Amino acid sequence: MMTSCRNRLTDAERNRLEQEASVSDFKREKLEREAKKNWDLFYKRNTDHFFKDRHWLTREFPVLLDKERCGVILEVGCGVGNTIYPLLEERPDLFVYGCDFSPRAIDLVKTHPHYDESRVGAFVCDVTSPIIPSVSECSIDVVTLIFVLSAISPDKMSDAIKHIHQVLKPGGSVLFRDYGLYDHAMLRFKPGHKISEHFYVRQDGTRAYYFTREEVEELFVKCGFETTCSSYEQRETVNKKEGLCVPRVFVQCQFRKK
Repeated sequence: MMTSCRNRLTDAERNRLEQEASVSDFKREKLEREAKKNWDLFYKRNTDHFFKDRHWLTREFPVLLDKERCGVILEVGCGVGNTIYPLLEERPDLFVYGCDFSPRAIDLVKTHPHYDESRVGAFVCDVTSPIIPSVSECSIDVVTLIFVLSAISPDKMSDAIKHIHQVLKPGGSVLFRDYGLYDHAMLRFKPGHKISEHFYVRQDGTRAYYFTREEVEELFVKCGFETTCSSYEQRETVNKKEGLCVPRVFVQCQFRKK
């Protein structure tokens, strides 16, 4: 189901969020310093068993199937290849670059049975630093940015988007999906997990920001993109074992490099 509205809060939820105290400056700075280590530990614990393959991407973003407009892709925050390998199944003609903050994740991409250097280029990269020279300037048709920007400190998000802009061809696209404001996962955080407004730390030290559609659009437009489409996506995740129906909210957008 797609909607133009984000989730609505109950009065109790709103009061609780307004009264939440943020973590100390010391902890905030420590989490920033240890961001790479925490993601590497995440992949050490979970290897390739945590995230499901994203077979839904071509349905949500049909440009990925367009051979004229999409021949070379960069997946930012590729993890262990949950986007790379399903895409290559559908588009054997594609070349996909994949970069991730975590060296362990990139190792898992490279040990995948379908890893082929003639079709996949995987490398470690902090996208808040320049992606060039790992990828040439203006060489990429499409960048996928799926549940990645939310893991970056808000004061560095613009840096990441500018570096993506540098490697995209003129007219190239960014395909974006990430957590929406008041998503169920945001409302579940206990006291002591708020880093700053809309920015939280999970139990394992990884972080997540919860976006409004308007702020995502503003971030990209300021960095030289125009908005092709933008929406809130609402989903219900059913936990049959516990009998729970969990409302999820995501922001989904497509941007074009001017």
